Amino acid sequence: MILYCNFEELRAISAGVELLLSDERARSGGGVAAPPAALAQVERLQPRLTASLEVPTLSEQQELRGALSLISETLHARMESKVLEYHPAHEEAVSLYFDYAHVFAVLDRLEAMGAEMNAIIELMTGSPATAEDAAAITFPE
Repeated sequence: MILYCNFEELRAISAGVELLLSDERARSGGGVAAPPAALAQVERLQPRLTASLEVPTLSEQQELRGALSLISETLHARMESKVLEYHPAHEEAVSLYFDYAHVFAVLDRLEAMGAEMNAIIELMTGSPATAEDAAAITFPE
């Protein structure tokens, strides 16, 4: 399956990836950090942000969902911080709002895709998707 993303959505995801990774580098000496597995998911996503995303398996959808969730949470927290630091109409707060909204919309479509994949696997196998099913059953374009 293909997760179609427009230019603005890909740019927003890329901005979120850069923000998240730079925040993590700055925190490397201390503070609360994102789980290493989630950061690895985000790092694997970064080079794929040149076009719509191919999602061939449910396990790939789940990994992508983890990365986009972390990016969305990071953008949302940064947006709230800038609104409180300045005001809602501050240029950076507005820009972060749009980035967050674009990522949130992509995440919503990805979750719908995952629900569809789960339903198809359950229909094919007669039982809920297992980790093996999620990795083995492919969904062509």
